[in-house]
Amino acid sequence: MALTAGIVGLPNVGKSTLFNAITKAGALAANYPFATIEPNVGVVEVPDVRLDKLNEMYKPKSLVHAICEFTDIAGLVKGASKGEGLGNQFLGNIRQVDAIVEVVRCFDDDNITHVEGTVDPVRDVETIGIELALADLEVVQNRIQKIAKKAQSKMDNAEVEYAILKRIEETLLENKPVRSLDLSKEELEIIKNYGFLTGKKIMYVANMSEEEIGNPEQSKYYNALVEYAKAEGSQVVPISAEIEAEISELPEEDKPMYLEELGIPEAGLNKLVRATYDLLGLATYFTAGEKEVRAWTFRKGMTAPECAGIIHTDFQRGFIRAETVSYDDLVNAGSYLKCREAGRVRQEGKDYVVQDGDVMLFKFNV
Repeated sequence: MALTAGIVGLPNVGKSTLFNAITKAGALAANYPFATIEPNVGVVEVPDVRLDKLNEMYKPKSLVHAICEFTDIAGLVKGASKGEGLGNQFLGNIRQVDAIVEVVRCFDDDNITHVEGTVDPVRDVETIGIELALADLEVVQNRIQKIAKKAQSKMDNAEVEYAILKRIEETLLENKPVRSLDLSKEELEIIKNYGFLTGKKIMYVANMSEEEIGNPEQSKYYNALVEYAKAEGSQVVPISAEIEAEISELPEEDKPMYLEELGIPEAGLNKLVRATYDLLGLATYFTAGEKEVRAWTFRKGMTAPECAGIIHTDFQRGFIRAETVSYDDLVNAGSYLKCREAGRVRQEGKDYVVQDGDVMLFKFNV
C-alpha cells in the first residue's frame, strides 16, 4: 500500500530529529529554520506483537513486517500560503501525502530557538491550520470562478462540483477544515484531485522533554494540546524525540533496559507508527507457513480478492476462495490444524471484507 504520512510542524519543533529516529535515515537536523528543504522519505516497519507470536508458532525461514512510509517536510511559518519561508514548495509537498502527522513543541529549552519566540502548542497548531486553510481557500475560489458559468448552464455535471466547492468555501471561511464536512463517497471522489490540505486526516505528536515524557499529564503544554485535539476529534501521541533518537542508536538487546531506566513502558515510536498506520486507514492480514510469515498491508474495507491482488495480480484475477482464520482463534487453538479440526477455518468468497488480523491462504486458478 503506497500511502504516506507527512511529518509537518513549525521550524525547530523536532520534526527531523523524530524522522531520524523513525527511519534512521540521517536526515539533516539543525537548530535553524528550513534545515530541511527537500522532503526526506523513509520507510519503517510496523511493530506488531501478533507477527512476533506467529513467528514463534511457525518458526519460518523468513519474517516480513508491514511497513509505514513517512515524509519529512520542512517547517511551515506564518505566511506560508503566500510564499513565506518557501511556503509554496512545502505546501506542495504536503499536498502529495495521504495524512498529516504534526509535531508540536511541548517543552521549554532556551538553547533551542522557537520561531515565534515562546512555546505555545495551541497557537502553533492554529498557525499551521490557518496556512493550510488559506491555501485550500485559494484553490477553491479559483476553481469556483472557472466553473461558475458551466454550473449555471449545467454543463459537464459542473453544478454538482460547484455546489460541493461552495460548501467547502463556506467551511473554510468559518475557520473549519475540509475534513470536518460530512462528504459522501461520491462527493469525495469528485474533489479527490484537489488534494485539499485540510481534508487530510491529522494527528499530533507532542514532542516533550525527557523529564516529563514519563508522565505527560504533568505538562501544561501537553494538556492544552490534548484538549484542542479532543475538540476536533484528533489523537495526540506524546514522544520525546531526543530520547527516541538515542534509543534508535542502541542495540536491540539494550533498548528494554534503557526504557526501564527512564520509566517508559514502550518506545514512543512504536505507538506513533501504529497510530499513523491506523490514521492512514490501513490494517494487516497475515500469511503464515514454514517458509515465511508475513504481514500484508491493506486498506480497511477491501475484499478478499483485492487483498489477494496485493500479493500478486494473478491471485486476484483467478481468485476462487480464501481459507481464513482469525489471529485470536489460531493462537488460542495452538495450530492451524487444530483450528481446522475445531471448525474455525472459514472458506470466504469474493464478497468477504477482510478483517484486521485475518490469517489467510488464497486459492486461485489462472
